[in-house]
Amino acid sequence: MELLEEILRDENLDKAIQQVVKNKGSSGIDKMPTSELKNVMTGEYREQLKSEIRERNYKPQPVRRVEIPKANGGKRMLGIPTVIDRMVQQAISQILTPIYEEQFSETSYGFRPNKSAHNAIGKALEYLNQNRAWIVDIDLEKFFDKVNHDKLMRIVSETIKDGDVISLIRKYLQSGIMIDEEYKESVIGTPQGGPLSPLLANIMLDKLDKELESRGLRFVRYADDVQIYVGTEKAANRVMKNVTGFLEEELKLKVNITKSKVRKPNDKDTKYLGFCFYYDRKGYLYKAKPHGTSIEKLEEKIKIITSRSNAMSMEERYRRLKYLFRGWYNYFKIGSLKTACRRIDRYTRYRLRICLWKQWKKIKTKHDNLMKLGVKKEKAWEWANTRKKYARVAGSPVLDTTLTNKELKKRGFLSFENLMDLDSVKIY
Repeated sequence: MELLEEILRDENLDKAIQQVVKNKGSSGIDKMPTSELKNVMTGEYREQLKSEIRERNYKPQPVRRVEIPKANGGKRMLGIPTVIDRMVQQAISQILTPIYEEQFSETSYGFRPNKSAHNAIGKALEYLNQNRAWIVDIDLEKFFDKVNHDKLMRIVSETIKDGDVISLIRKYLQSGIMIDEEYKESVIGTPQGGPLSPLLANIMLDKLDKELESRGLRFVRYADDVQIYVGTEKAANRVMKNVTGFLEEELKLKVNITKSKVRKPNDKDTKYLGFCFYYDRKGYLYKAKPHGTSIEKLEEKIKIITSRSNAMSMEERYRRLKYLFRGWYNYFKIGSLKTACRRIDRYTRYRLRICLWKQWKKIKTKHDNLMKLGVKKEKAWEWANTRKKYARVAGSPVLDTTLTNKELKKRGFLSFENLMDLDSVKIY
């Protein structure tokens, strides 16, 4: 059976429909929601779509450009395909993925079955603790936006020999972009946002993996995030120069020279997949922990949930914080969390004290609640009548020593430390 026919088999299309509906996501330029996909992809329409694809008459619609703010102040550009195009891309990916999985490197972890960021960090620590404590940190400049179509399709054609499939993939690469009702051609790049883009990225960068393996280098790659681990600074500088040349000359990719650096594991700028590394002098091993910027991102989300202008009950705030903490913990639990835990709980407690102080509003309510917390009558009246701002009161000893984790737990709040103490942490 030709590869295209495998893609268009009803069983494969049904599986793709199920996955797209499950993933939900926002609409493309046609504004069709994923919930309508099952009803649309039936009978005559399905057969017409398959026929157009077979005859190479099918034309994917332009993706809808969406800008996502990044922590560094920049923007990540996403291209949201229409639901039908998403389904076709998913169908292609489902057939191509098993073919390429047999070729991909063991130390490539991004967007692959049964591999995760946890595996990537584990392998990075393994290399660091093998005395490869110099890191070549490669930053590819706007990788998804800068992929050379001709180079990518030549690489795809080395494995995929079905010309109809090659033609269909190229059509998706060149489908164009809609930005505020204005059409723009897509001459380079593979827009993030479609099911096919992660696979195409891995196909392109597998060439880098094979080059590094041929040189006997130890590396970890998660999509376009690459780190190489060597034993000396001299070797690291040599590798940086050679790998940069390979990426730019052979793969036609742009390396961000200002961000690509040779680093030591415990340098403050060393960061990988949200983690940083440190040397445990007791265990004589490198270990991982959440990077400071990862904690700052969490604190920003805590700040939104506990904003005084965000009208919600304390019970709802506690619920949202619990959900947020569980997700963050499940990602970072492979690292050392003791220091991060103290910082997160201290900041969250402070923010909740602001919320409670505002909620109490009236002088009598403040006085009565302070008394219930064990504050002496004179001191309770003094603070109930204070004209200090919410933040000043929240940071004062009168609330710091009374609205403790133990007291907040009684009110329904589970601190980060409480969640870490649970035997099983699950999101529900």
